[in-house]
Amino acid sequence: MDGKRWTTRDRDDNEIYLTEERWQHIIEPINHPEMLDYEKHLRETIRIGDRKQDALNPRKYRYRKSFADLVEDNTHIVAIVLFRFRVNETGEITANNYIVTAYQKEIG
Repeated sequence: MDGKRWTTRDRDDNEIYLTEERWQHIIEPINHPEMLDYEKHLRETIRIGDRKQDALNPRKYRYRKSFADLVEDNTHIVAIVLFRFRVNETGEITANNYIVTAYQKEIG
C-alpha cells in the first residue's frame, strides 16, 4: 500500500493524489480541523477548481473553488499541490503530484 487515500485528475488531466498522512495533517486540531467534513469538497476543488502557479516555487500550485456550505464566513476551499516527479519500478520518470495541505478561506 502506498498510503494514497485517493487520486483524481484536474482540469488539465494532471493526476493528483492525497495521502492518508497528509489528510491526518490537514484535519489535526492545530491545523485545519474544519476540513474534516469537507473531503469531497477538496476532491472537487482539485477536479474542477481554478489553479494558479506560485510565483516563488514553480512546482507549487494553489487550487481554489467556491462553495456555499462552508463553516463560518468561509467561501472557498484552497488546496496546495506540489508537482514533482519520481522514477517508477521500470525506471521511467512519472508524475508525482500530491496535496500538501488544504483549508477553508473567505475570499471576497
